[in-house]
Amino acid sequence: MRILTEIPDEDLAKLDALAAKSKTSRAAAIREAVKLYLVQNDDDRSWIQRGAGYWKGRDDIGDAVEYQRAMREDRRPYEDI
Repeated sequence: MRILTEIPDEDLAKLDALAAKSKTSRAAAIREAVKLYLVQNDDDRSWIQRGAGYWKGRDDIGDAVEYQRAMREDRRPYEDI
């Protein structure tokens, strides 16, 4: 779909320079910018579900609770403060 939009001349100059540097067209650079904008402003939280259990089954990582308890052993009890 084609759209019509007004972009300031200084922004177009910067856009053209970046497009030339990456050897793409101005239109391709704008499409990429729109994609990036949409990704950054998406409220999709499915990445949380996809990442669940990622560390499951790793034997090179110890138990987090045991680690916390070991770190806290050398601290004074709360009642002593």
